Amino acid sequence: MSNLRDALGLRIAYGQPGSQFQTEFEPANGTLWGYFAPPGRPCFGLGLLKDIRAHDIALAMNGGKVQIENELHEVRYYVCGSRIPGVFSLGGDLGLFMMLIKSQSREELAHYARMCIDNMYARIQNYYAPNMVTISMLQGDALGGGLECALSSDVVIAEESVQMGLPEILFNLFPGMGAYSLLARRIGMRKAEEMILSGRMLSAKAMHEAGLVDVLAKDGEGEATVQDWIARNAKRQNGTQAIFRARQIVQPITRQELDAVAELWVEAAFRLQERDLRMMARLVRSQERLGDSDHSEHVVEPVREAIAV
Repeated sequence: MSNLRDALGLRIAYGQPGSQFQTEFEPANGTLWGYFAPPGRPCFGLGLLKDIRAHDIALAMNGGKVQIENELHEVRYYVCGSRIPGVFSLGGDLGLFMMLIKSQSREELAHYARMCIDNMYARIQNYYAPNMVTISMLQGDALGGGLECALSSDVVIAEESVQMGLPEILFNLFPGMGAYSLLARRIGMRKAEEMILSGRMLSAKAMHEAGLVDVLAKDGEGEATVQDWIARNAKRQNGTQAIFRARQIVQPITRQELDAVAELWVEAAFRLQERDLRMMARLVRSQERLGDSDHSEHVVEPVREAIAV
């Protein structure tokens, strides 16, 4: 392994075979690349959540290191992306939500919310590793929980054609897995509420202007832009990482806060009316069409079609 550390660009795949979260490690710069790869609908199903958590628990228990060929290697940068062309993530599993709401399975829905928060909070805390910087790489659209996930990183890099939004208000709910906390920390509470209540889709450029995307990349150059950011910041990685930790000290996001909002989300979900569930069903159908397609169109187009009633 030591002979490979200077091989710039070399990545070593590792992890459990068949995992919905595919991981690679780049020894030359200590970069972990993690990619969502769920079958079917490109959302956070139970299987994907479990696979992410299993990987990240091991990372945290090893002190921010990954085990490759029986050796532990420090992760300096943890990049989160997606294997699905045109999609970062559509967020929560709306089909599961509908089933649990209709069957009055409150504890099961609360369990799903806790699984989401387990993953979100670990990333917000940088997996308790003192020298790690987290990066979200958006090469496709991010909706709902997908946008929440993206904002949980220290740095958000998005390709120019990417569109993002929080459509939950369209079916009379709200994004309950960290959106309010993460948005408020970056742009303030008033603007956070305006964005959540609008349900609008925004371009990567608009999100960059709002301060929610840190770096814009040309289409097709997301990974190259991440690599360039890492190379340019290599000599000041210690100071950069310390600034991001200072952000947590000055404006902390606590586990208690995230849990409380998630509990509020569960309560709100069980107050949805039949018309709200019909709207959710339309969005589920749009997700299913995307799961069966080559993702050549933007995620936002079938979403807009679904809500045009």
